[in-house]
Amino acid sequence: MAAAPVAAGSGAGRGRRSAATVAAWGGWGGRPRPGNILLQLRQGQLTGRGLVRAVQFTETFLTERDKQSKWSGIPQLLLKLHTTSHLHSDFVECQNILKEISPLLSMEAMAFVTEERKLTQETTYPNTYIFDLFGGVDLLVEILMRPTISIRGQKLKISDEMSKDCLSILYNTCVCTEGVTKRLAEKNDFVIFLFTLMTSKKTFLQTATLIEDILGVKKEMIRLDEVPNLSSLVSNFDQQQLANFCRILAVTISEMDTGNDDKHTLLAKNAQQKKSLSLGPSAAEINQAALLSIPGFVERLCKLATRKVSESTGTASFLQELEEWYTWLDNALVLDALMRVANEESEHNQASIVFPPPGASEENGLPHTSARTQLPQSMKIMHEIMYKLEVLYVLCVLLMGRQRNQDITLKIQFLRLLQSFSDHHENKYLLLNNQELNELSAISLKANIPEVEAVLNTDRSLVCDGKRGLLTRLLQVMKKEPAESSFRFWQARAVESFLRGTTSYADQMFLLKRGLLEHILYCIVDSECKSRDVLQSYFDLLGELMKFNVDAFKRFNKYINTDAKFQVFLKQINSSLVDSNMLVRCVTLSLDRFENQVDMKVAEVLSECRLLAYISQVPTQMSFLFRLINIIHVQTLTQENVSCLNTSLVILMLARRKERLPLYLRLLQRMEHSKKYPGFLLNNFHNLLRFWQQHYLHKDKDSTCLENSSCISFSYWKETVSILLNPDRQSPSALVSYIEEPYMDIDRDFTEE
Repeated sequence: MAAAPVAAGSGAGRGRRSAATVAAWGGWGGRPRPGNILLQLRQGQLTGRGLVRAVQFTETFLTERDKQSKWSGIPQLLLKLHTTSHLHSDFVECQNILKEISPLLSMEAMAFVTEERKLTQETTYPNTYIFDLFGGVDLLVEILMRPTISIRGQKLKISDEMSKDCLSILYNTCVCTEGVTKRLAEKNDFVIFLFTLMTSKKTFLQTATLIEDILGVKKEMIRLDEVPNLSSLVSNFDQQQLANFCRILAVTISEMDTGNDDKHTLLAKNAQQKKSLSLGPSAAEINQAALLSIPGFVERLCKLATRKVSESTGTASFLQELEEWYTWLDNALVLDALMRVANEESEHNQASIVFPPPGASEENGLPHTSARTQLPQSMKIMHEIMYKLEVLYVLCVLLMGRQRNQDITLKIQFLRLLQSFSDHHENKYLLLNNQELNELSAISLKANIPEVEAVLNTDRSLVCDGKRGLLTRLLQVMKKEPAESSFRFWQARAVESFLRGTTSYADQMFLLKRGLLEHILYCIVDSECKSRDVLQSYFDLLGELMKFNVDAFKRFNKYINTDAKFQVFLKQINSSLVDSNMLVRCVTLSLDRFENQVDMKVAEVLSECRLLAYISQVPTQMSFLFRLINIIHVQTLTQENVSCLNTSLVILMLARRKERLPLYLRLLQRMEHSKKYPGFLLNNFHNLLRFWQQHYLHKDKDSTCLENSSCISFSYWKETVSILLNPDRQSPSALVSYIEEPYMDIDRDFTEE
């Protein structure tokens, strides 16, 4: 019987074999069991022990097994690659071997991205699987990182061409073989090193694509301040490279997703804020700071985002139409895979999403470079627009500090940027064009009210171009959006932020003239929208649009012109007060103002408007008040539902103005008894007001928002809460006066529950 081959370096001259080789061959003198070597290698890959690389076998052994298993000679090539890639090698032979390996893997990668996978990856794509199993990935990582090693004070160098080959093979292996990308992500020193390879234009795109995939699966966010010479690296990028680099930045500067921030309880958020302060800034915050410290970085991004698309195309400038922008993004997601095949700048030698092997031609299934450049001009335009969106996303995150969970988030991020830009900010009028600014001035003049100072101070050289400003375009898109689309929520939020703050009659009329109120009512009443988030955003927007505006209430009454429509509207309001309470608050505030005005137009609206008549009834107000207090508790307060507490306070503050606060408290007490829960509601309200003091008296921004939105001074808010929390049981305006002693439970420490 012929002697079995032995593992390289195992002392063959003394007739000894490694335990791993013995196991692979089924014991002393046995024949190899099919698949056993692969099983051993897989086990070694998972544990780091035993068989892990081709170098652990002799070439004879690998050649013999290759005849049976059809490994395409990959293990032998890896063995040669290991031998020729030692520290003192000139790497010439090493690069020749890489050229042999590359086409074996690239064809599978091409099939992976173009064909439907029906079998397991190791059977469908055997070459990449074998390459990884015999240690090819780890070997290429070592080869790429040779420049980090110094010999006699001199660092080793490998050519850009060889680096590009290694990166291409690594990427193709990641594409086809499960788990490779995650393993690379665990090598933090390698990930950091990859950034240094982007200094060369020849290897930039391959490196950027590999980094993007690695960071997409990396559990811990990388810190950009650990990248050597980050400022110099980014500053030396040309505009195209910077646009590509934004795909990486989108991952590194986005906070990890923790779900809907508004759903978290305020107590939990307060605790998290304290914890965050003790832990210091997050990795995303550190990365944002690192980028902002690069001279001219934000300026370059702004130039990229606002750069005109090639004039020879006849295509309008970026973001000419918001609806087109939405469509562009959806197409761009598919386009990215195609455009990576294109090579618009031949001097950069940029490759496709599946990197072709050196010297590839159409004979081996990959197109020539010249063929890759012959894509339709419209596709190239789409590609440019796609990268503009990546740049825009980075700008959004730098301004907002929010997360990016999926590609569609870019649309939402843009809307959130508009929301943030408009919210309590004088520059919000830059969302209009010159003609629309003139319209605002005309509205103020006709109403005989002072023109808004922010409108007068707007730098008209910076306003929107074209026939419509960005705000008007957003309204047009919103009207076309499907009824249940989640985008409606963010669209409404963005428009609402334009109105938020000190109420502006001119701003309201500008939007009313564009049919916004009728559109909102159509969605609430006629389409009977079921989405709670969308309904909430529409109720909030409707409240800001109608607040203190007699014309808006006239339009409302004209649209809701039958009892049947009004009942549908009330049904939507009452179905969830958490969603509709801001509208209830705005209507209540408006009613209070109208009742104190002497004006024929106002008197007419008060006598005709169903909604104002409904809210004016004390039983209606008490019903709202009871439910608003009953649906929230300190332990369940969130940024989303704390508005219910503030709306209940608005109702009581207006009652206090009319010296009716004791009446309202007495009615609440009676309602408690009628529900067979004496003390339950008022004890809960007492706890809520204690938390209100703790929460708002230390939050300047929140208190300003309350004051601006209600036109009630914050001092009056504080006074009212203090009066309600007065411990004197003889006070007719103190909550404790209406809680019977056996049911008193006001000293509970709600922070411990």
